[in-house]
Amino acid sequence: MTNFETVRELIALTFGISSDVITPETVQVDIPEWDSVGHLNLMVSLESMFNIVLELEDMIRLTSVAAILEYLETACPSQ
Repeated sequence: MTNFETVRELIALTFGISSDVITPETVQVDIPEWDSVGHLNLMVSLESMFNIVLELEDMIRLTSVAAILEYLETACPSQ
């Protein structure tokens, strides 16, 4: 499973939506459920799934699928 597929499924599960609506271009405002509380839940899920620790400044900027994938390329290059 690629990082995109994993992130897509994680977002869908976190927000209770279909993974079909999530693309690499999806941003936070595209998903009504991705509010401030939802964002924190997604960040915790990312930490758990990828065994990483996100700093506050990372959490603040990870507001799109592209930003999350870019971060994971750096943080988890072997995945």
